[in-house]
Amino acid sequence: MPLKTVKIDAAGALTLEWILQVKNYKLTLDKNRCVGCQVCTAACPKEAIKTQKQPKTQGEKTKKAKVDIDLAKCNFCGICDVTCPYGAIKVTLNGAHDLSILEKDSYPQLVREIAVDTGKCGKECVECESACPLSLIKISKVGFDGKPVQNVEALSPNEEKRVQLKIDIQKDYCPTCRVCEFKCAPGALKVKKAFEGIVSINQAKCPEGCTDCLDVCPIKGALALGEDKKIHVNELFCTYCGACKNVCPVDEALVVKRTKVLHTPIHSGTWNKALERITSPADAAKELKAQASQNRRKVVEKRFLSEALKNEHY
Repeated sequence: MPLKTVKIDAAGALTLEWILQVKNYKLTLDKNRCVGCQVCTAACPKEAIKTQKQPKTQGEKTKKAKVDIDLAKCNFCGICDVTCPYGAIKVTLNGAHDLSILEKDSYPQLVREIAVDTGKCGKECVECESACPLSLIKISKVGFDGKPVQNVEALSPNEEKRVQLKIDIQKDYCPTCRVCEFKCAPGALKVKKAFEGIVSINQAKCPEGCTDCLDVCPIKGALALGEDKKIHVNELFCTYCGACKNVCPVDEALVVKRTKVLHTPIHSGTWNKALERITSPADAAKELKAQASQNRRKVVEKRFLSEALKNEHY
């Protein structure tokens, strides 16, 4: 069966295609959403994804690392699509976003756990919308008649009480940085990080005046320039994506270590190997041990239940 391959590296997107007689595999990397992080590179089982530092122009901010995908190695499995914390990669088959790795339960879905309680928000609340570093939150207000409300102050007290606040979050693109949770009214938003880890900066190894990591960090507030002119980490907001590490000019000056991934339940060798690359063999082993412990607990509970039912019968 003839196979035609296409790779287009445009300003806004990188596109790869396999065009066969009855199937069309397509991978699209949205360069505007891509932050040049390490996650897809680590997750890819074919080592098809690479990141490369961009030339730095004096007087300008450092550019995020460029992500490139080797068409000769990529098999359009979709692992990069599922794992990308920013939703920058999309893999389709004949135009449909149906990934076989999910259908066959060979890979888990990344969990973006975000709970919204608009009852905790004031009628004029816009803090989380303005705070989101990626502009993924949209707040709207609806009156008792179901029509959008533009100016709450123009309403009568009774009408104002009946105004409903809606918070729409583009979860597929949310890296769960938690900035909105801390900027919005207490309890209005609760976010659980999809990735847990550790970030450390060795100030002694940082070049004087260097702000490369700060320049590329996609989450405002995760890194900051202190009064000592050194970069400091706020791990409350860090997503552990590694975009900062990819541009750091000195080895071991900045260390990013992912220790845990929040995902749907799965029993898969494919995922186990990916988890080792995304985190570490030791952290992957911890998850496997935890899973084994849960499985043993379920077996014991099932056995006790079975025996209880049997005794009740007799």
